[in-house]
Amino acid sequence: ANTDQARLYEMASEVHERVQVPKPRLMILRPLGNDMKYYGTRLQSSGDLQTSAACSLPRGRVAASTLDALALLHPEVCARYFGCAFVVPEKLQACKVLDLGSGSGRDCYLLSRLVGPSGWVVGLDMTEELVSAARKYIQYHQEKFGYEKPNTIFIQGYMERLDESGIRSDFFDVVVSNCVICLCPDKKAVLEEACRVLKEGGEFFFSDMYASKVIPENLKEDPVLWGEGMSGSLYWRDLIALAQEVGFSVPRLVTASHIIVHSSELLKKTGDITYASSTYRMFKLPKDIVKADAVVTYKGTVPECSDQLNFDASHTFKTEVPVLVDGETAVILQHSRFTLDFSVQSSDTSAPSQDPSSQYCHLNPFLLADKLGLSMKQCSKSGNERL
Repeated sequence: ANTDQARLYEMASEVHERVQVPKPRLMILRPLGNDMKYYGTRLQSSGDLQTSAACSLPRGRVAASTLDALALLHPEVCARYFGCAFVVPEKLQACKVLDLGSGSGRDCYLLSRLVGPSGWVVGLDMTEELVSAARKYIQYHQEKFGYEKPNTIFIQGYMERLDESGIRSDFFDVVVSNCVICLCPDKKAVLEEACRVLKEGGEFFFSDMYASKVIPENLKEDPVLWGEGMSGSLYWRDLIALAQEVGFSVPRLVTASHIIVHSSELLKKTGDITYASSTYRMFKLPKDIVKADAVVTYKGTVPECSDQLNFDASHTFKTEVPVLVDGETAVILQHSRFTLDFSVQSSDTSAPSQDPSSQYCHLNPFLLADKLGLSMKQCSKSGNERL
């Protein structure tokens, strides 16, 4: 732990000495400069977006520590927030967290409170204006949280090439991202880099916009559609394939909401494509490990989850209640930061297998949004925000 802390202080020192990471080579796939202008100068608050994708308030049950942390954040940091959900996984104390596409820093500062003074949060964003804006409030939040030293740094760079920003392999416990992968031209590269910088057993917990079908190439040339995340949204099934291709576990759907498009002009362009805001979690598991079905029992030890742990939309673990799970779920619980929170026993009984024709239907964000009855019109530009 001391070695990791020293490496993070070294990284922080390097970044602050340079102030700004030199801009790496650009991939000529789309006009990245337009995204920087769109989010850096054109959008002054989430209310300027033309969809309901940005939602500043979490939906559903939220831990008291998270709400307390939100109340301590500087108003300016919250105002320039463009996320589409709430990327706060459980059990973050003392974790090292990387936020991809950190924007104004809202999620970073929230997470910096939750990881505590012995944890660290690194925010990375490609937009100079937002990185500069986020850095202004490092000392404010350090003092607000009562920390002796700041535990947050911000780097300007690209998610597709984290190594060029000095971000090392096998280092972070958790990587988060909030509605920015839809703005990246090379999504496979983003997932590969997230997997690379995570420790074995680490988690990628992220929210993004997803499309109900594959986006036609011609729509990706529209700067407003791209800036809103609409023409860059992944078809949700493609996420599942990409994640496994780069070495992650199968993504686990946590929650989902339908996205409402306010602009009739944008609706004409996108036709019958619909969008959902979805949160997934996936893990970097040991290679070549045997995945065998097992009986797991939650001990009730995750902070603020003493009665049950809502792990994802398909798995709720009640305290001291044995549950038969598939092999990959068992491996995740044994090799992640949740290893001490579960007892795991081998089982002669197999977990129910899925009908191949309906494979991954439980990961469909549109079906889950229908089931939950959630729509992000609750967080629309009308200002009718509510928990």
